[in-house]
Amino acid sequence: MIKPEDRSFLKQSWKNLIGLFICIVLFLSGFAINGNTGLYLNISGFLIVIGGTLGATFLSYNMKRIGILIKVLKTSYIKPGSHPNDIVRILVDLSVKRRIKGLLALQDEEDETTIVFLRQAIGLLVDGYSKEQIRDMLTAEMRFFRMRRDETRRVLQTMADIAPSFGLVGSVVGLIGMLSGPGDASVIVATVPVALTSTLYGIVLANFIFLPFASNIKEKTIQELFLQKIIAEGVLAISDNLHPSMLERKLKSFLTPSARTDKYVSYERIKKMFKLKGAPGNIG
Repeated sequence: MIKPEDRSFLKQSWKNLIGLFICIVLFLSGFAINGNTGLYLNISGFLIVIGGTLGATFLSYNMKRIGILIKVLKTSYIKPGSHPNDIVRILVDLSVKRRIKGLLALQDEEDETTIVFLRQAIGLLVDGYSKEQIRDMLTAEMRFFRMRRDETRRVLQTMADIAPSFGLVGSVVGLIGMLSGPGDASVIVATVPVALTSTLYGIVLANFIFLPFASNIKEKTIQELFLQKIIAEGVLAISDNLHPSMLERKLKSFLTPSARTDKYVSYERIKKMFKLKGAPGNIG
């Protein structure tokens, strides 16, 4: 069964793919309008740009960092992220559960949750750390998470900087070929495409592949940090034993007005969640 957040992610992904397809068609149409698209196909120039860019990247970063980059890109484009509304609901439920069953009951949630940062935050709460200690550890986790993502994104930024340079290398190779056969029209015709298309390949790879991937990682990082901020504030409020209704109001301030429609703290919902009879008396 597809979860609501997965359905939303799939819907958004299809919109992105349709938009990308339309843009690619428009982009390639610009080349086709002038006719003779074969002039833009140059295996020699493509190999110079790709080989040079990848080689320089391998010299700049170790394979572990490049492997992390591949995993981050895979997660960014394939795995759906958590919705802020879902995080607020989980935190309000945790607050209610603490009121009814006690702090140690949250340990079950620690084992079941699939959100790593939330699991860590609940673990700190259950282990009895003070509010300041929890704040310091979660803040450090957020700071180093951002540092790791920035280091990963820097790989793509480096590739975007390098690719146009190797496009110029291909252009130089083409010019050398032209100078090697002065007066020979066939040599000039064969080498001019190498000189021009190599630069084209470098610019396209940098601005159509590497920079968009880097921007996507940056956007996903901002979204993850936003969710982590909600989790940190929610767990700190639970540590203070803030009333669930007040917690709900506080956390909903992170959401857009259109996402604040659900009511999490209600007797009917609490009774259904904990299979209680009568009004829950321990929530007040």
